[in-house]
This record gives sequence, C-alpha cells and structure tokens, in this order.
Amino acid sequence: MYLKNLVLNNFKNYELVEIEFSPRINCLAGANGVGKTNILDAIHYLSLAKSFFNGIDSMNIRHGEECFSIQGEMLRGGDAERIYCSFHRQKQKALRRNGKEYRKLSEHVGRYPVVMISPADSLLITGGSEERRRFMNRIISQYDAVYLESVVQYNRAVMQRNRMLKDFKAAGRCDADLLAVWDAQLATHGSYIHSTRRKLVDDLKPVFQQYYSLISSSKETVRLDYVSHLDGGSFEQLLAESLKKDLYLEYTTAGVHKDNLSLEMDGFQVKATGSQGQQKTFLAALKLAKFDYIRRMAGHRPMLLLDDIFDKFDAGRVEQIMHIVSGDTFGQIFITDTHCSRLHSILPANGAGYRLFGISENTVSEINTVNNETK
Repeated sequence: MYLKNLVLNNFKNYELVEIEFSPRINCLAGANGVGKTNILDAIHYLSLAKSFFNGIDSMNIRHGEECFSIQGEMLRGGDAERIYCSFHRQKQKALRRNGKEYRKLSEHVGRYPVVMISPADSLLITGGSEERRRFMNRIISQYDAVYLESVVQYNRAVMQRNRMLKDFKAAGRCDADLLAVWDAQLATHGSYIHSTRRKLVDDLKPVFQQYYSLISSSKETVRLDYVSHLDGGSFEQLLAESLKKDLYLEYTTAGVHKDNLSLEMDGFQVKATGSQGQQKTFLAALKLAKFDYIRRMAGHRPMLLLDDIFDKFDAGRVEQIMHIVSGDTFGQIFITDTHCSRLHSILPANGAGYRLFGISENTVSEINTVNNETK
C-alpha cells in the first residue's frame, strides 16, 4: 500500500499543490514555517479523516477561504483507490472513496494506516494521561472497528452518567434503576476497551525495548506498562465501590477513562529523569513499535511520516533510525528537514526509489537527487 499522489486545495498554507510520490522514501526540505509538516498532516488527514495536530477542522482551512479539500490516489495490491476529503465551514465533512461517500467516517479509519513521528509527540511524556490514552486509541482504531465504536459508546455513557449524578445530587436522591442502565453500558464497553488495551501494551513491550536498544546503543533500561482501575477486579464492582464518591463529586471517578501508560527509564518516569535526546529516542522507539504492531494486525505496512527527525538527535541516532526504516519491514516513508544537504546524506547516490522535494513560499518542486537540480 502506498500513496501515489496528493492534491491540496486551500489546506492550511497551500492554495493549490499537486505532488507525485515515490512508493519508497520521499524527503521534503525547506525552512521552518514553509509548510513541510502541513503536507505530512494532509497525508494523515487523508488516511484517518482528521489532523494529527488540530482536532478543529476549520483551523485547517487556508486563511480567508471557506473550505479545503484533500485528494489522493492510494495503491493497494495493484488496485488504485481515489480518496477525496473536504470540509466547509457551513457544512459537514465529506469523505469519499472511488466517488462513493462513506456512511460513517469510522468506516474509513484503518483502511490506510499511518504512523507519524513528530516533535509534538513530546506531549506523550509531558502531557496528562489523556494523551497516552489517545495514543492507545489511535493504534487500536486502525485495525479494530469494534474497539473504535466501544470508545465512542463508552464516552457517551460516561457523559450521560455524569449528567445523572448531578441531577441526583440536586434532587437529594439516587435512582438506582436509572443508574444501572448506564453502569451496564460502562461495564460492557469498558471491559472490552480494557482487555484490548492490555493486549496492545503487552505486545508492544518487547518490540519497543528492542527498538530503543537499536536506536540508542545505550545501557538504559526502558519500561512500558499499562495502568488501569480494572486491573484489580470487575467493572461492576469498581462502580459499586466508587458510587458514594461519584455522587459527592458529581462525576464518574473510576473506569477506563482514567487509564494511563507508565513510561519508565532505569526505574523512574522518563519525564523526570530522561534528557531531551533520551526522551526523543523513547518516543521514536514507541512509535516504531506502534508501526510494527499495526503492520502485524492490519496485514499491511502503514505509511511512516517522520517530521523533523534530525532535531535533538545526534548523527549516530539518525543513522540508526534510517537504517531501521530503510529495511524491507517498512514501506512508504515521508521525511521532513530544514537542510537539503542532510537529506541528501541519507539518499543513495543514484536516487533510485527516492524523491526529494524543495518546499518554498507555499510551493513544492522536485529536486533531482543526482545533480541537485530543481525540476
């Protein structure tokens, strides 16, 4: 599976641009702020029907315009599939494959898996637990439609239950029968979410540790663990034990919406003890493990988006990462950097299977990798 071409119309800083990609490695070079990352985000949007960076669709429209569109041609097993996605300020998001609109956007998720490695990943370490739950959700949703629906229904049940808890406190009484309806929803969907996340993390651990060792060549010991209220018993028991507290605080205090990932280095949280380079290596290894897991579960290789990987990495670690992703395990890859010369250094002399693009003033031009000429 790979993306053959991409057409952007009023997406972020691009008025209109069309790019033809290599099925292997595509490099985007340009100064900060010219739109390299926006192209990667457009690929992410086309794959998952949402931006990697901004969940508010209107924020992705070019300034002064009313709508944007993204088009691309995906090749899967030799078959071409045309994907079209658009958003208008006054209308709903539209998503079509081969001219046919999806009944639900969730039907598209997972068809064209993608993994992004970006400086924004630092929130996985420095942000709250919701960032790490989102990380787990993004992985599983790309191969398990039942899980995605369970998350939607679970979040809806939490919201309804919280509203009911507020009503109970205002009325001075609790209706156990009404509460039981939403408790049953939480237990059904929450138990599935918990078991699926547990399997994910258990499977990620050894691959993550292997990638960390390959990238860093260091003696640090890294650890990944799943932390959940449900580890200690059934969801029904958990809700019963927390009911008094829930009624007092007027919200659901226990459940998988409080899950977390413990990210450790040498027995301590990496947030507290890891250097910038160690934290970035931790995140890169975690994302490569994500790639490996989706590849095995989905049955084909996701597209890999590497945004500004040279930043805060020494040359040795960049070389290790490129050695890893250039192998047969990985498929189509997109890389951004501010220096064309650094991208040249990771390309073969004959440029076979690679394309290098220069990004300048909201335009994209291909650079001949043999003689460094702009086409």
